Amino acid sequence: MLTSDKVRRLATEFGCQWLHVRDFATLDEKSERHFPSFVGLRADMQEEVTRFLIDLIQDNRSLLSLLDTDHTFVNAELAKYYGFQVKGDDWQRVTAMHEKGRGGILGFAATLAKQAGASRNSAILRGTWLTEVVLGEKLPSQPKGGPVLPEEAPSDLTERQMIERHSRDANCSGCHRRIDPFGFALEGFDAIGRAREAETKTVLPDSTHVNGLDDLRRYLLSTRRDDFLHQFSRKLLGYALGRSVQLSDKPLIDAMVKSDHRLGTLIELIVQSPQFTQVRGRDHIADAR
Repeated sequence: MLTSDKVRRLATEFGCQWLHVRDFATLDEKSERHFPSFVGLRADMQEEVTRFLIDLIQDNRSLLSLLDTDHTFVNAELAKYYGFQVKGDDWQRVTAMHEKGRGGILGFAATLAKQAGASRNSAILRGTWLTEVVLGEKLPSQPKGGPVLPEEAPSDLTERQMIERHSRDANCSGCHRRIDPFGFALEGFDAIGRAREAETKTVLPDSTHVNGLDDLRRYLLSTRRDDFLHQFSRKLLGYALGRSVQLSDKPLIDAMVKSDHRLGTLIELIVQSPQFTQVRGRDHIADAR
């Protein structure tokens, strides 16, 4: 089944939903005045993620390639958007994405654009996405009565300076110290995921200094590797079982994290588990977020 055409559904319904880009092709929250080309490219941006995930599944790649892969899939329009050219207009596999400042889920136009505002970047949204969706940390709810950021930065402040000022508020500083640095490392991309010049040096919550996407990728692959693998395994198991993950699932998740990390191995561990073989009443699919 994992080598059949049906795998597109897994890539879309689980993979794209987990990354929060399931309905990106219809995203209508971007400012047409600021980004007139976005509407014509949003379906291609989602298709890139879908094709990448299909390739990951069918080639039984390691989950770590979600972070460190050096290839992706583009057509002529999306390649142009990324700043390079390809032969022909059709979808094709391209390499050397690290040299282009991208690679993996951190460099997809769709994930970067989804976690941004209508007309400006949002280190807060990107940092929250990375903290919760990619690393599986729980963040408290946003406090009531906190200051609201304007959609556009004042003329005397950069977007980053505006967020840094906002984050000093006593009601907000605790969470912002956890999430903002991850978003600052991705400031080299604008609100629709295009590369731009920006300050990307930051200090992560554990005092690690990083500068941009490459450093952030290396940090995730080393210091936070098991957190990433645990989060993905937990989400995949929840999707497969059609329910929330429970404390009794911990041994299975631990086995998934300690495996060879190939998607086929994780799926085999799940389908051979008592949780899967004895499941009853599966009448819904768990939220893959």
